[in-house]
Amino acid sequence: MQIYNSADGLRSSLASDKLDGKKIALVPTMGNLHDGHLALIEKAKETSDVVVCSIFVNALQFNLKEDWEQYPRTFDTDCEKLRSVGCDYLFHPTETEMYPNGLDTQTKVVCPYLTDVLCGASRPGHFEGVTTVVSKLLNIVQPHEAVFGVKDYQQLIVIKRLIEDLCFPVKIISAPIHREIDGLAMSSRNWHIESDERPKVIILKEVIDWIAENILNGNLDFFDLESIAIERINKRGFEVDYITCCNSETLDFAANDDKNITVLGAIYTKKARLIDNVSVQL
Repeated sequence: MQIYNSADGLRSSLASDKLDGKKIALVPTMGNLHDGHLALIEKAKETSDVVVCSIFVNALQFNLKEDWEQYPRTFDTDCEKLRSVGCDYLFHPTETEMYPNGLDTQTKVVCPYLTDVLCGASRPGHFEGVTTVVSKLLNIVQPHEAVFGVKDYQQLIVIKRLIEDLCFPVKIISAPIHREIDGLAMSSRNWHIESDERPKVIILKEVIDWIAENILNGNLDFFDLESIAIERINKRGFEVDYITCCNSETLDFAANDDKNITVLGAIYTKKARLIDNVSVQL
């Protein structure tokens, strides 16, 4: 695996690959990699000749500076994991490389409407940071494909809209949620879950699956289903950010005649914020 800290160095190598007719895939990450990230690399390898993974802890998408400072940096271990799954290039830029004129004056990419709801409502500015850094990474790498996980469902929908609106010539590949043995969605935030909470956090997946099953069985009283689910989570001792049934493409509140519905949820433990989702077709 070749490692680059500069955009110019990475572009030079990729230019040779593209001249050779190789298909390039990008997998953006913030590091602290787990098996879910590695599954994204393996997904990219299925359809591409060269896989580029980026590791950049993007300060622009953190609401609090202290959260950005506390985000785990595990570069050496991450490199070992990427080599183990055959990643070709790792792009590991500094903040100066990505934001040469500083964060305060950085030109930003805004995707309105889709970013004002769900996670965007409780994390103002987060998706603006995501869309900006993803746009920069796509411009640097200029891949044929980019792979994003379904776990961050709202992010996936926002990125798809970004690609469409700004005419990026890249195909977005979605990879299924990678889960722990008990079903908890893998996340870099899971290490914040305290030991006494760990057996109980699976309640998020349980209630989302329960809502999806009800919808498939013809129960379209979305508000009632959401209310019952929230009550069940509260009884386990967790605070609910949201449990919502949405149109899978627009993220509008689900309507009774929608054919594709995604149930999304976010809860707070003592130190972590966990998200999950499941989609159904009627």
